[in-house]
Amino acid sequence: MLFHSSIQKDLARSFGATVVVLATIVMTIILIRTLGQATKGSVNPSEVMLVMGLTVIGHLTTILTLSLFIAVVSTLSRMYADSEMVIWFSSGKGLTSFAKPLLKFASPIFLAIALLAFFVWPWSNKQIQELKNRYEQRNDIERVAPGQFQESSGGKRVFFIDKDSPNNQTGRNVFVSSLDGAIESVTTAQQGQIEIQQGERFLSLKSGQQMLLNHQTGDVRVTAFQDYQLLIDPTSKLAISDIQSRMVSTLGLIQAPTPINLGELSWRMGLPLAALNLLIMGLAVASVNPRIGKSYHLAIALFCFISYYNMVNVGQNWIGTGKTSFPALMLGLHGGAFCFAMAWLLFRHFNLSWRHLWLLPLRRTAKVSS
Repeated sequence: MLFHSSIQKDLARSFGATVVVLATIVMTIILIRTLGQATKGSVNPSEVMLVMGLTVIGHLTTILTLSLFIAVVSTLSRMYADSEMVIWFSSGKGLTSFAKPLLKFASPIFLAIALLAFFVWPWSNKQIQELKNRYEQRNDIERVAPGQFQESSGGKRVFFIDKDSPNNQTGRNVFVSSLDGAIESVTTAQQGQIEIQQGERFLSLKSGQQMLLNHQTGDVRVTAFQDYQLLIDPTSKLAISDIQSRMVSTLGLIQAPTPINLGELSWRMGLPLAALNLLIMGLAVASVNPRIGKSYHLAIALFCFISYYNMVNVGQNWIGTGKTSFPALMLGLHGGAFCFAMAWLLFRHFNLSWRHLWLLPLRRTAKVSS
């Protein structure tokens, strides 16, 4: 059908261009953030692109939802500006008639958003956290970049190894500064080597000296040594802690309905529902007078998207803190947004205005009195 095909072709072009632009912007922002994390030592510099890719995949739900919303608003606004809507209206098509081709075009996108939210989002977060944990679990010497001062995992030691270090297990011209309470120690040695004794890592230093400074008393003690063993961070198993809800599978959230898990579940389920409601809102937002200007309805569309997505995030926090329940939020937020979007669409479909609604009771009263 010409009506459906023409609208879907315009939507496809606008949607594709918007996805490319938004994905490029998001990738740039995430790349800058990931590089900052790599500089601070939270991410392996060699895995920056991998972490960035996984993060972008996790944010595809927001990119697709916003791209679909922008595509609907921009396409229908252009049709209003080019008087195409007038032609369709004169041929017997109302504003609600556009809902069918829009839903047909957006159905695969809704499915993709749901799959990304339910399965890909927790998987990508888990992969990123595993990469960070693996990088954080390295021993102190493996953290050291030759020729650079590097902080240890606990943040209490600073290491330096000369650039001519042959490998990661041995080093030359070693410098170690550590702080234990009020005692600060500075140890230097011509050579250092890692040794493992009873499951713990020691740094065996050769031909050096150690200076101990007591910040409380001001006492300083300097000791020279030929052999000295310095305990690095003891090898210990990671304590089992509560896994963050964003890394738990959707089935795991359902099986363990804690407030935090239900909050995360409401966020995941809310993404495809938000995409549907925003699609209906986009159809209503685009129905404006073209003489007003393009910036008017685009500003309203941006306000609707930001407000809705902020409420989804706030609702997740409310459920996690026990301020509201899962059914109440889903029904109140998404059900209320659906009713609001449908009322707005019907309001535009019948070309009503607040003036008409205000004068309607007066007209009925006048008819009864006459």
